[in-house]
Amino acid sequence: MKKVLFSALALSFVLVGCNTVKGVGQDVSKVGSVVTDTAEKTSNEIKNK
Repeated sequence: MKKVLFSALALSFVLVGCNTVKGVGQDVSKVGSVVTDTAEKTSNEIKNK
């Protein structure tokens, strides 16, 4: 029950932070960019070893 409550609370903060569809799209895009950058850095580190 605590996990559900925490998840609902966290989701509400996210939705308040981006209250439009455009805002949600921008947030998702930023997360995608971070994931891509991290994957590229990790790949480069593996190749350099």
